[in-house]
Order: sequence, then structure tokens, then C-alpha cells
Amino acid sequence: MAHLEGAADRAPQAATPATQPGHGDAMATILAALDDAKAEETVVIDLTGRTALADAMVISSGRSNRHVGSIADRVVEALKEQGFKDLRVEGQPHCDWVLIDAGDVILHVFRPEVRQFYNLEKMWGTDRPGERAAS
Repeated sequence: MAHLEGAADRAPQAATPATQPGHGDAMATILAALDDAKAEETVVIDLTGRTALADAMVISSGRSNRHVGSIADRVVEALKEQGFKDLRVEGQPHCDWVLIDAGDVILHVFRPEVRQFYNLEKMWGTDRPGERAAS
């Protein structure tokens, strides 16, 4: 690496994106945690080029408020274990609908009837190419 004159005088910079967990890492971590927590009907929606909010949205269901809360807790725990910081979580303690913002990936965990009411899959066009059901 080339030496830059005056580099020693500069304040240390934050870690580069290459050293931070990335979009693929978040997605893999979220999907694995959802599977571990027995989340149901998981769908991944590619948001690339459609919004600046995130690159992907994951929508999943839990069978009850308690299950939704448990799924959300497991996902947050797994993301933190992988080094994700500044996670934003909305919807607890009621757990009808919990949103977890992991930066490039946004996760929605719903009770089935709440998911049906808001119908985010239709809103974000899951019938478009690039969207898929998670396996």
C-alpha cells in the first residue's frame, strides 16, 4: 500500500464497507434465524432500484404474538452475533407486527391476519421478476 503524505496526521476512519457485514451477510443471517425460529411463509422481495429504503425486504409470519416476538428476538440476536449494529426494531411488545431494520435488509414479521390485512407483498409487487419465496 502506498504511503500518503500527511496520512499520519489524519484522524482514524471508520471501518471500510469491506470489513462491515454486508447485504448478503444480513440476508443469510436473517433467513437462517427465521428458519431456526420456525417462521412461516417467508418471502424475499428485491427492492434494488425501487426505493432508497433498503435493497431487500423479507416478510414472514409467526403463529401468535408470542411466536412473532420470539422470531424477532432470535433474528436480532443472530444479527448482533454477526456484528450488525444500530438495528432498529419497532412493534414490540405488542408483537402483531415487528419490523427489524438491518440497513440494507428490512424484515417484517407478522401474525397471519395482520399480514393479510397490510398485504405488503401486493404493495411491493411480489409477482414481478426478482421476487421469490425463501426456501
